[in-house]
Amino acid sequence: MTGREGLIGLSFGHRTVRDAEHWLREVVRPLELPGLVACTHLVRVPYPHVAISLAANAEPPAHLTSVPPDLRDAAGHAAAEHATRRSGRAVFYPGVERLTGTLTVAEVTALSAVDRVTGLGGPPPEPGTELETRDFVRPLWQDGLLTLVTVPVAGGRVAPFEVPDPTPCCADTGHATGWPPAKPVARRSRGLGAG
Repeated sequence: MTGREGLIGLSFGHRTVRDAEHWLREVVRPLELPGLVACTHLVRVPYPHVAISLAANAEPPAHLTSVPPDLRDAAGHAAAEHATRRSGRAVFYPGVERLTGTLTVAEVTALSAVDRVTGLGGPPPEPGTELETRDFVRPLWQDGLLTLVTVPVAGGRVAPFEVPDPTPCCADTGHATGWPPAKPVARRSRGLGAG
């Protein structure tokens, strides 16, 4: 779905942000579109999924603009949100490849398209504050600005609020810790009321 020149919304029914990011890495990034800002958007129509918006200093190839009819409203929503810079989670944007290791807040905004850095539930970090990028920096469109939300970490530093490999809500994480055990644990019954 085409928005203004160089801005399109796409929706292919990706169920997770990870799936949408994988598609962006495999299909869009190799195109090397100049000035690319690629965002993910959580949408509800026609069912909950992740839509995508792309803005670049060039028209994207025509093969990217073919959206299934039932997902065109979702694609249009993603394009509109990106165009007005109201929402969207930026995966690729100018300078993202430079945001590795530990940088100062001032370096993050100087080296990339990130406009501002804020603190979750507190004041924004000072320009000289060290920011541990975790090599995973996903700013959000907020109030027309590409905004990186951070949280405090050890040593007076900050890090992006979003972590690279989050544990999904209600995930079955027992296998990594050895719990639950592979075999059922035999439990003895104490028999309530038995003397």
